[in-house]
Amino acid sequence: MRLATTPDRFQASSLGFLPAYRRLSAGELRRRAEEALDLLRECRACPRECGVDRLEDRWAVCKTGRFAIVNSFSPHLGEEDCLRGWRGSGTIFFSMCNLKCVFCQNYAISHLGEGQPVPPHALAAMMLHLQDAGCHNINLVTPEHVAPQILEALPVAVEAGLNLPIVYNTSAYDAMDCLRLLDGIVDMYMPDFKCWDREVARRYLLAPDYPEAARASIAEMHRQSGDLVFDERGLALRGLLVRHLVMPEGLAGTAEVMRWLAASVSPDTYVNLMDQYAPAGKVGAGRFPELNRRITRDEYRDAVAAARGAGLWRFDQRSRRGWI
Repeated sequence: MRLATTPDRFQASSLGFLPAYRRLSAGELRRRAEEALDLLRECRACPRECGVDRLEDRWAVCKTGRFAIVNSFSPHLGEEDCLRGWRGSGTIFFSMCNLKCVFCQNYAISHLGEGQPVPPHALAAMMLHLQDAGCHNINLVTPEHVAPQILEALPVAVEAGLNLPIVYNTSAYDAMDCLRLLDGIVDMYMPDFKCWDREVARRYLLAPDYPEAARASIAEMHRQSGDLVFDERGLALRGLLVRHLVMPEGLAGTAEVMRWLAASVSPDTYVNLMDQYAPAGKVGAGRFPELNRRITRDEYRDAVAAARGAGLWRFDQRSRRGWI
């Protein structure tokens, strides 16, 4: 089965492919885990730098202490074609979040924290279960605030035979210290560049520094992994895939985001321009009326035109309700 065609320079053979972390020694993986856990002592695991001792099971904004909280793990067929393939992307949904998006589509998971704390051996077992289920990759969803716990579990999983590429599926509100420790471990970075403007980020994400943090994070992710590369079947193997949710009234700053991606990251950046915004979370009942509707056909077409006008050309090809 072949999912899509792509120019030769963005293709690589799956024969002999090794996930990035398989090129590191067990000792190096453990060293990075120890360094990452030290970030939790006076927490600097994300740009908020709350400073609480999460190793003592204290927490602040992300409401996550010593162990990561997992809502669910399963083969997922709703991701981009190049990730889900025909056997699914092995998603692990982490509960809670270091952002507080008022329009969150996964409010029960990211705000209410539905899920259970899992120690490193349990998290490693989830990864191995997804591999045994035939998934094409391990897809870590909302990992920003638990990157140290993921790094703690990884050596356990690797020693037990984990051999799938890792997808880091993030809001892009990541700490540079964590990204540095993930260098050479993550195969595919999938950040969501949510908005361009500081005031928009303050009002809707409760994080006015989000745009700057996202730009720094995405640039570093591209430095580590490069442009997205596919195997001969159209499955993604390595690189950067940027998601951007088009929002009503142009509030996400789509044109600015696309221009920055093309000029400061790469004109070959693979982009998923998402049209599925719908009122959710805290939107509605008179709150945030500007967000209390779906986007229009023209708004989505304007977003596509802005991306193409910026020089971007590699877009996720799933149907967008017939709008393009």
